[in-house]
Amino acid sequence: MSGFGSQDMSAPLQRVLMRRPGPSLMQADPARWHYGPTFDGAKAVYQYRAFAQLIEQSGTEIIWLDDEGDGLADAMFTHDPSLMSDHGAIILRMGKPLRADEPALHERAYAARQIPILGRIDAPGTVEGGDCVWLDARTLIVGRGVRTNQEGIDQLGALLAPHGVAVLGFDLPLWQGEEACLHLMSVISPLADDLALVFAPLLPAAFYQLLKARGIRLIEAPADEFHASNGLSLNVLPTRPGEVIMVEGFPATKAAMEAAGCTVSTFAADALCIACEGGPTCLTRPVLRRAA
Repeated sequence: MSGFGSQDMSAPLQRVLMRRPGPSLMQADPARWHYGPTFDGAKAVYQYRAFAQLIEQSGTEIIWLDDEGDGLADAMFTHDPSLMSDHGAIILRMGKPLRADEPALHERAYAARQIPILGRIDAPGTVEGGDCVWLDARTLIVGRGVRTNQEGIDQLGALLAPHGVAVLGFDLPLWQGEEACLHLMSVISPLADDLALVFAPLLPAAFYQLLKARGIRLIEAPADEFHASNGLSLNVLPTRPGEVIMVEGFPATKAAMEAAGCTVSTFAADALCIACEGGPTCLTRPVLRRAA
């Protein structure tokens, strides 16, 4: 079995790229990085350890990136700078200028492990991984918004078309403005092939209709918890179908997933995820998702 390949959102997570937060986060200026009032660098580092333990306990191999003080505070959100396909990694181009140097970290990590690079998104194109959702192995859905533009979507389509993958773009709402981060995965978290947690009011209407037409069961995220968490209650990471990790403190959302048959693990993340606008999915770049 190869050590890479992921055209699925919920198959068993076997290998993942992660970066422990360190000096770059501890020294981050919250105003510059758009971090919220609950941000606390030391506490965030502590909370991250508990999250990493949950990933390790799931049996997933972690490829670690180190924070040696490069100043890239958001680089712990490894979901965004690259995308993995069954044919190699795609090095993305960030829509947030402060994150422009992060894709190079991923490219070096892949090169060190002989993981092929399928291609790159070049200027003026932008694509962030949080805007990309595999509907199935032959269909990639991409949210077009503040962080991902049409040029980037077109380049992604050109890279994947030779491998039989259709790339479909859908417009995202602006919601809280250009400085905030609304990714497509801010409003949908696939939990299994036929199950997803969604916040329907912010979903692109045509994408919502496509999900329904595909027969995917949709769990509606409780609106009060979605708004209280700035959308982070919906950022849920499957380590295998129906086994998921979420931020603690949102019992109604947790109960809704459990009622649909999911097993849910939680971790404290007020200083990490809530403050820094990125949840457990954002903290991971799946490198290998596949049934054993």
